[in-house]
Amino acid sequence: MNAPFPTSETAAERKPLNLLIAAPRGFCAGVDRAIEIVEKALERYGAPVYVRHEIVHNKYVVEGLKAKGAIFVEELDEVPDDAPVVFSAHGVPKKVPAEAQRRKLLYVDATCPLVSKVHRQAERQIEKGRHIIFIGHEGHPEVIGTMGQVEPGQMTLVETIEDVDKLPFESDEPLAYLTQTTLSVDDTREVIEALEWRYPNIRGPKAEDICYATSNRQAAVKDLAPDCDLVLVIGAPNSSNSLRLVEVSERLGTPAKLIQRAGEIDPAWLEGVETLGLTAGASAPEVLVREVVDAIGKLRNVEERTITAAEEKMVFKLPRQLTE
Repeated sequence: MNAPFPTSETAAERKPLNLLIAAPRGFCAGVDRAIEIVEKALERYGAPVYVRHEIVHNKYVVEGLKAKGAIFVEELDEVPDDAPVVFSAHGVPKKVPAEAQRRKLLYVDATCPLVSKVHRQAERQIEKGRHIIFIGHEGHPEVIGTMGQVEPGQMTLVETIEDVDKLPFESDEPLAYLTQTTLSVDDTREVIEALEWRYPNIRGPKAEDICYATSNRQAAVKDLAPDCDLVLVIGAPNSSNSLRLVEVSERLGTPAKLIQRAGEIDPAWLEGVETLGLTAGASAPEVLVREVVDAIGKLRNVEERTITAAEEKMVFKLPRQLTE
């Protein structure tokens, strides 16, 4: 159990702490869009609105939508025939909307447009007769959704260079590769290099599949981590992009901790820490960042500074059925 926050010290007695806050951080355009889709669906259709899987990987967000009337389920067979249902931002296998159409369910697809782009790329590569090597984390909803765009046996999942070494294909077979959008930029580059070395004719996407938000958040951690004694990452343990931020910091030699809320901070972590880094995964709202800053301010005299790696202005349109 975490030690309680001290309350007896005066502000003058607390040690100073440099707090470097990464920018960009937190919500990306796909997450903003997915949450707004659920909220708009509740406004248009009334509660309850069912959501297949967590709309995004953040307990705070999910609980907030539950309070407004969203009901989260694992599969469509939990959704009544007359209820609207939203598909999560991570994307779903083709069989899911097909089942919704068969049952004549009113459904809204909140799949991130950048994930949908990968789905379309998969279809095009299969049409060209290529087998797809998909770089991703087994069991992640986005991976399940993307692999579910093609027939079984048309796509092979790899996670590491070691997986590439075990692939059964001949060097001249028609192959293509695609990637999950929330991977480590550095790790993925190594896997792609291994694929291209072993299969010189393999085809890749015209632009990398790792999304702008994932790349930008990793770049921001790379900018601040070398100057920090510790980095805190706000995100869920099942959030791929948040876990990658922890890895980026640790790879640079700076310890990092993944937390979901301020209450998980152990004051002992800050012993001997003069400079602390702070960021948030793409599913974590800014309110949680401020909650953490306020909590740290009860432990130390904080001098806050933002480290900016990129400016983000991306906005995705809502589905037409919620705007007409």
